[in-house]
Amino acid sequence: MSHREQYIWQRGIYLCQLCYELTKSFHPSELYGITSQIRRASVSVPANIAEGYGRLNS
Repeated sequence: MSHREQYIWQRGIYLCQLCYELTKSFHPSELYGITSQIRRASVSVPANIAEGYGRLNS
């Protein structure tokens, strides 16, 4: 089974989508501040899940 089939990874991807949609409405001056930080944090969730899954299955 791939990490992409895991419910928790799918929810992490959904979190990313929500964060990107939310931060679209932020002021452009925040693009390299809080916007960037929120987006990077949300991307790290499914990335860390995939990394951990890879360690367990290798």
